[in-house]
This record gives sequence, C-alpha cells and structure tokens, in this order.
Amino acid sequence: MIRPSPEIEAIVRRWTILIRNHKVADLPHYLSHSDALVYIGTADGEFWRGQLVRDGIADHLAEVPDFIEDDIEIEAFEHGETGWATYRCRYTFPGTGSQGTHRATFVFVLERGGWKMVQHHISEATSNKEKLGIEHTAFQRLIAAAEAGSHRFGTGGLATIMFTDIVDSSALAATLGDLEWARLVDDHFERVGTIVTEHGGTLVKSLGDGTMSSFRSATGAVRAGLAIRAETMALTPDIALRIGLHTGEVVENRGDFFGTVVNKAARIAATAGAGEILASDATRTMTGAQRDFDYSDAIVTALKGLEGDHVLHCLTRR
Repeated sequence: MIRPSPEIEAIVRRWTILIRNHKVADLPHYLSHSDALVYIGTADGEFWRGQLVRDGIADHLAEVPDFIEDDIEIEAFEHGETGWATYRCRYTFPGTGSQGTHRATFVFVLERGGWKMVQHHISEATSNKEKLGIEHTAFQRLIAAAEAGSHRFGTGGLATIMFTDIVDSSALAATLGDLEWARLVDDHFERVGTIVTEHGGTLVKSLGDGTMSSFRSATGAVRAGLAIRAETMALTPDIALRIGLHTGEVVENRGDFFGTVVNKAARIAATAGAGEILASDATRTMTGAQRDFDYSDAIVTALKGLEGDHVLHCLTRR
C-alpha cells in the first residue's frame, strides 16, 4: 500500500539543507548506484545519467550562490521498495534579487536497506504565456468551482464492488482469432452490463477482458454475479469467468471508484478459480441470510499487495 514516508521526507529536507549551507560533499552518498540514475536541471543541457551524476553532483551544486527559501512544502510517499517526494518553496537570491517558485521531484529505491535517489528533476515556475503563448485555465476553473461549492473532487460512501474476469483469455483469443474474439467479448460485456443494471448496479468500466461494477446493495451485487455466471455458462460455454466481490467505503469521482475496497475486490477476483465467485467476509456479512444463495465455509488466504490474511467465501446458489 502507498503510505506517507517520514524517512524520505527527512532525506529530501536534509538534501536541500546541505545545498543551502554549501555542505555538498556528502550529496553523492544520497544517490543510487544504478545506471538508471538521472538528474534533470532547469538549464539547457542539464540532463545527466549514471556515474556522471555521482562524480559531478557535488561540484555542480557547490556553484549555487547563497539563497533563501520560504514556504517550504515537502510530501513524501513509499510503496514497497520505491519512494518519491515533491518539494516546493519560494526562493530569493540576495546577490541578484531574483525571486520565484522552486519545484522539484525525487524518486527513490531501496538499496541495501537504505533509500537512494534514482531520479531528481528540478523545475522553475515559468509563465505559460511566455512559453506557450497561452495561459492554462482548466485547473484554475476547477479550483474556483470547488471553492464555490459547485464541484466535488470525490464523494465517499458504502458500495459493493464486483470484478469479473475471463480465464485464459489469451489462449481463447488465439484459438478463435482476433475478430471473432472481439465480437465474443463485446457481446459478453453487453450482457454483463444489462444484468448489472437489472440488479441495481452500474457497470463502471471494462478492463481488457474483465469488468468492474458498483452496487449500493451487497445483495444486488451477489445476485448479479450469480446471474452473470449462469448466463455466461448457458450462452457462451467457451468462456469461464472468475468473479470477486468486496464491500466497504469507496471514493467516487467522475463515475470511477477508488480506494482499498476497489483494490481488494480486484485481488479477490484474481484469486478465484475458473467458474468461481468469491466474496469477502464483509460482503457475506452485509447480505445476511438469503433464500436463493449460500456461502462456503471461510477460506483464509493472503491477497497480493494487501497486508495480512483475508477471509473469503465461495458463493453458490441454493
């Protein structure tokens, strides 16, 4: 899971302090030993890679004159063995009187247990009017609408997310040919969309050979999954589906859904076997006792990318 990284934030803060205080000799120790190392500055030609960066970074930044930074903002995150950060401030060079906004991004990788910088990109704010001949206004309009209360960047709520996926789709596509496979998948998606709508859900999007849908009712989602499996087996026996469902708080924005609930539903679907419908313990709890379907005993398993063990149930019709 992506999470804030106080460790990377501290590294970025230390990096900039060393430059500001002209104590640049230690800067190479912050850099990755990978040939993928990249340093991108603002001036023409400031695009260097690998050992050249490690050998030259201290001398390059030693040439920076005295400067003052205000309104410093650092955000840092990590995910597994990768981390990244953004840095923004107002700068002043007393020697020239130059002032402006300094922006930089950092990408880190874990090397021998420590975070090492593998990419650094510096950007100085320049007028779009001067550079492009226009002023971008899209984000300004969006911010103004949000401040006026006429736009919401995302709304939360309880939902059941369902993912469907066609098993061994690559082999089927090779057997049928691209045109026939495309027709088959289009017809399948259309039937899935119809069934989802009939059960009070919304087909959010298709994902390659699968779909993602959202339901306000967990029971409606379960019944939709059962109906999709039954109709697919009856009308398209060549297609074997796996389906995953999970219920919880999601964030919706412009018709798409985000958050841990969505990620978990996708991982549950990936865990299911051909012809299986797996539901999380949360979905099982929300549906309660129903007359038309039942669940298997608890299945405790790990889910890729998610911490800990997870309780799943295989869904069947009575």
